[in-house]
Amino acid sequence: MRCCAPVAALILAAGLGRAADVRVIEQIVAKVNGEIVTSSELERSRRLLEAELRQKGLTGAELQTELEAHEKDLLRDRIDDLLIVQRAKELDLNVDSEVTKQLAEWQRQSKIADQDQFQEHVRQQSGMSYEDLRQEMRNQFMKQRLIRQEISSRVNVPKADIEKYYKEHQNEFVREDRVFLSEILVSTVGKSDSEIPALEKKAKELVDRARRGERFTELARENSGADSAEDEGRLGFFPRNQLQQQIADLVFNQERGYVTDPIRVPNGFLILRVDEKHTAGLASLEEVENEITQKLADPLVQPAIRDFLTKLRADAFLEIREGYEDSAPAPGKDTTWMVHAQLKPETVTKEEVVSRRYRPRLLWVIPMWYERTAGGD
Repeated sequence: MRCCAPVAALILAAGLGRAADVRVIEQIVAKVNGEIVTSSELERSRRLLEAELRQKGLTGAELQTELEAHEKDLLRDRIDDLLIVQRAKELDLNVDSEVTKQLAEWQRQSKIADQDQFQEHVRQQSGMSYEDLRQEMRNQFMKQRLIRQEISSRVNVPKADIEKYYKEHQNEFVREDRVFLSEILVSTVGKSDSEIPALEKKAKELVDRARRGERFTELARENSGADSAEDEGRLGFFPRNQLQQQIADLVFNQERGYVTDPIRVPNGFLILRVDEKHTAGLASLEEVENEITQKLADPLVQPAIRDFLTKLRADAFLEIREGYEDSAPAPGKDTTWMVHAQLKPETVTKEEVVSRRYRPRLLWVIPMWYERTAGGD
């Protein structure tokens, strides 16, 4: 093996002197700006894909057909991920606060105060070390931020298109009376009668804090004893006839943003916030403008993301091993896998050295393999 050749595969050898004892256990299948994609990564992606398809109920020939349809894009998707994260790092996008907040919420829900125990819990639940999971979350947040910043925010849906869609699809926006609610429950389950007054006081204090402007979502996440706390208290929407008469009369008579006084219910003190309210009939354009904008923007975003990734590919150092294929290549981009060990340094005669002595701009002393690996495509 040549000392200057890059490592193309990791090998396990029982006897270094016997070729028959050497087997490949890992192989690099693509190089992307100094990072690599390995065969085990693609196999892991394939297993995850198969698991997702099985969760959807696919089996047998149907499962195999779907697997084959998606397998061709596994390398493309991995290259996409690397390029997006690399670009996000170039732009110095900082998502550490989002990652920390997400992990803190996970720890809160798990009710594990000890950090070492929580990290072990993470490993058991995710199959990854705490640090690896944190890095994976960081990459995901960076990708989301980059796509919003560089692509989604630049997709413009003209006002005229929104108005046109509204006029042509008014049947989609005929509403019944409904109200969107969020909740905070100060639970009294398992509490003694002597504890109830303190819990009622806590509920009233939460109402005061919400009415003074504190975020209801954060108050719900940090204080609610209901399952909805995991979704920041959001309950979704309710037609009038799905609510108890007492509550329906209360919330349907109030405007958006209204926070109720604590309502005594069998399991505690319930606080409701009116997030949105729709009156029966055709919703106004103002009410549904965001919904229409999203509907019209979605078909534009995906092609824009692919165009963005194609440009990143065109500017990248990218090599793909023979037998593997990127299903979304940049036109004209040479991604031929180079076996660097087979490249030979440039050799010159003594006469050529003498003739070039006074040509300092000719880099004759740099071997061809160096020029290739140092930045040539």
